[in-house]
Amino acid sequence: MIQTSPATRETLMSMSGLAFLEAILDGQIPAASIGPTMGFHLSHVAQGSATFEGSPRDHVTNPMGTVHGGWYGTILDSAMGCAVMTTLPAGALYTTLEYKVNIIKPIPLGTVVLASAHVQHAGRSTAIANGELRGKDDEKLYATASTTCIIMKG
Repeated sequence: MIQTSPATRETLMSMSGLAFLEAILDGQIPAASIGPTMGFHLSHVAQGSATFEGSPRDHVTNPMGTVHGGWYGTILDSAMGCAVMTTLPAGALYTTLEYKVNIIKPIPLGTVVLASAHVQHAGRSTAIANGELRGKDDEKLYATASTTCIIMKG
């Protein structure tokens, strides 16, 4: 059965983070609404890693007409957070404690990019992950990022 409403807290807490994200990829649980708003979606998960695919459009530009730095941060934070989520057992949650983004070059509007993230450390109370934002076709590096997430018991 495919759900169209957001997952309940009960559903979230009953599954490991990896199983929950796999259910999103399989269409069994709806993805977060921020994805369509910002123009990206979860495209791959595995233990300790996650990838989002997206393409910035006019609605995410700054007053100068270039991609707003917040778009880089949002897609990278999503990838890094989901990478951390893949390491969580049922009954655990995470939230971003801090993250840092290094923008290397501007992304031309309409360019399809991949935000890939990998967990460096997953402990009982914190996790650390790194991410990269690259062109899907040409693999140009547009940004790098790192995060520290806090792990909480539900």
